[in-house]
Amino acid sequence: MVSETLFLGVDGGGTSCRGALVLGARRFEARGGAANAIRFDAAMRTVAAVIADLAGQAGLMPHQIASARAHVGLAGVMTPEMSARVAEALPLTDVVVTDDQPTAIAGALGADTGSVAAIGTGSFVGRQSAAGIRVLGGWGLPIGDQGSGARLGRRLLEEVMLAIDGLRAHTELTRAILADHGDSAAEIVFFSSTAGATDLAAFAPRVVAAATAGDAVGALLMREGADYIRACLAALGHRGGEPLCLMGGLGPAYAPWLGAEYEHMIRAPLGSSLDGALALAQRRDQARGEGAS
Repeated sequence: MVSETLFLGVDGGGTSCRGALVLGARRFEARGGAANAIRFDAAMRTVAAVIADLAGQAGLMPHQIASARAHVGLAGVMTPEMSARVAEALPLTDVVVTDDQPTAIAGALGADTGSVAAIGTGSFVGRQSAAGIRVLGGWGLPIGDQGSGARLGRRLLEEVMLAIDGLRAHTELTRAILADHGDSAAEIVFFSSTAGATDLAAFAPRVVAAATAGDAVGALLMREGADYIRACLAALGHRGGEPLCLMGGLGPAYAPWLGAEYEHMIRAPLGSSLDGALALAQRRDQARGEGAS
């Protein structure tokens, strides 16, 4: 018989799925394969296996872990319908399902009011406050992910083509990209016609390095990304005294491009998306307790 409340958090994405179970002072963790909700059946098998692993580590029966206060954050959960479908498929009776953005924000900020700019292959910007968590962006290519590695790569190729047409001045960066494609505009067109987000994001480190070295095109693209982050922060109501976490493979690279007014706000994330999933489960339990008092 388990007398203490169980808290369960799951963080799943296209690469791996992690789970954590808190029972009193003990924390158990487990890891599985990919768990993007778009690949629904495979994701549900992975999450169920992670939950079963946690139950085994804690010495719990399936019906005991089923009653845990749970928050599951999975990539690919984009609608209330998908959230409900995932919740129904999981072996849990008290679960909230979201995408993995709120869990990243809650993990990075802990209980603090503040904002997160998560910039990797894709991007999103979010803010946590007493009113909850609000997220902007994260729509993917071709219609979103401004400032992301994929968008930087796409914009770089655009600038190369504009330089080929004589509408922009070539820089060391654009010449290098053109040379990589055999000095052939056609080769760039062929590449871009099949390039996915990961392919385009592979250019991002070169953009960052070129911008740091003073390349005009590299600097232009980093300023565009920084402008987008600042616009999101303004729309979210970010305030000067609040922390700002720059996350993901590219997030920290934007620190010098945001401007001096943001320098004192930037801090390292307090925790991971898995920590955030657990925190959101625990907050829900706290809210119930406050509502009952």
